Amino acid sequence: MRLTSFTDFGLRALMRMASEPERAFSTADLADEFDLSRHHLTKILTALAQAGIVTTRRGGGGGAMLARPADRISLGEIVRLLETGQALVECFQAAGSNCTITGCCRLKARLRSAEAAFYADLDRATLADVALPPMQRAIPA
Repeated sequence: MRLTSFTDFGLRALMRMASEPERAFSTADLADEFDLSRHHLTKILTALAQAGIVTTRRGGGGGAMLARPADRISLGEIVRLLETGQALVECFQAAGSNCTITGCCRLKARLRSAEAAFYADLDRATLADVALPPMQRAIPA
């Protein structure tokens, strides 16, 4: 299974936030650290905020923070949210597919089982399990 860049970038940002849960992270700081587009990261943080995973504040001292402790946010919850609408294979798409072997395919059940196992494993891990080490900031002399 290959995750979209939307999910990849979201996980990176959340892993950083989990390293310093009391700190508000600006989109600019996160984008610079991971060499990401601010615009793309803003979309990701908006989705995470709408789902109640992060909270955001505008203005000076604002930014994004985890909405609840990292050990209460499963990786499965995050990936399901950020991968919404991304079917593993064409025949899993909600709107149907153009697959020519749908009536006789025996692969679909195996792939559903593999996808379920993938998410079950992610459900057993939390954001706290994968938090990045806190950043070392330079102390002014």
